[in-house]
Parts: sequence; structure tokens; C-alpha cells
Amino acid sequence: MSTTAMMEDFAPLELTASDVSGQRRVQVRNVAGKATVAELVRSLVARLGLIREDAAGRPLTYRARLERQGRTLNGSELIGEALKPQDKISLYPHIQAGGGATGLAAEDERSQIADF
Repeated sequence: MSTTAMMEDFAPLELTASDVSGQRRVQVRNVAGKATVAELVRSLVARLGLIREDAAGRPLTYRARLERQGRTLNGSELIGEALKPQDKISLYPHIQAGGGATGLAAEDERSQIADF
């Protein structure tokens, strides 16, 4: 069976999505099986009312964790392949380490702090 034919066979799913704390939760119905996880995450950020920028004004990106398997879903995965009906996913912000001062600038900053 071709990939195109398989994508058309995906039935819409129903699932539960929450923020990482579990305090915000929505039931999601009729999720298209041929949609990607990234598309689902983008729509859920708005539905859950999650912040879109960090304290410094930089845009936040979110990832989805599949509770059933305890793994982070890849944004390019198809919903119909990765998820099953009634699955639970939680969205969490993707934090990229090393966003501050680096290299010699960081060394200078630490030495100045130590001098006080």
C-alpha cells in the first residue's frame, strides 16, 4: 500500500492534551490522522493559553510528550502513526541550554562577580 493511501486511511482521533503542570487540560476531537505533531502542538498552544515568549521576549517552542509511551513526539510524526484514540499528551516548553554569555565573555563576567 502506498504512503498516500495509508495517510487517507487514518481515522480522526480523540485525545486529551494538557500543559506540563496538568492544570490546563482540553479534550481534542476529530484530530486529522494525516496532520503532523507540530501542527497539533501549534494549535494546542493557543487552546491551552500557553505563553508564547519567555521573560526576555524570545519566542518559546513547545514539544509534546506521549504519556502512554513516556516519550517526546517528533514534530514531523503523523498523528495517525504516533497516536492512538484516547491518548494523553502534555505540552512542555523546549528549553535550549546555553542561551547566555559564552566563552571568554562568560569567564570575564564570572571573574567580575567574584571580585565584589
